[in-house]
Amino acid sequence: MATREDMKKWVIAALISRGGIAWPKDVAKYIWDNYEVEIRRSGSLLYTWQYDARWAATTMRKAGVLKAVHGRTDLPWELV
Repeated sequence: MATREDMKKWVIAALISRGGIAWPKDVAKYIWDNYEVEIRRSGSLLYTWQYDARWAATTMRKAGVLKAVHGRTDLPWELV
């Protein structure tokens, strides 16, 4: 069963598939297209997965995996 922690791997996979940089909507589309079955089988994750993807991005920014956005929401997500 997939968990919120899996979102970190899925966000990275989405970014890698797009050359290391993508808008959140494109990351969400990649996750849904590639992990829909896992999301649907994971209970409440079905209702929170987009929030959880953003949580994962924030967590990975703090860990230095994604570039910082300094509170801006008009920037794509990017691997360091």
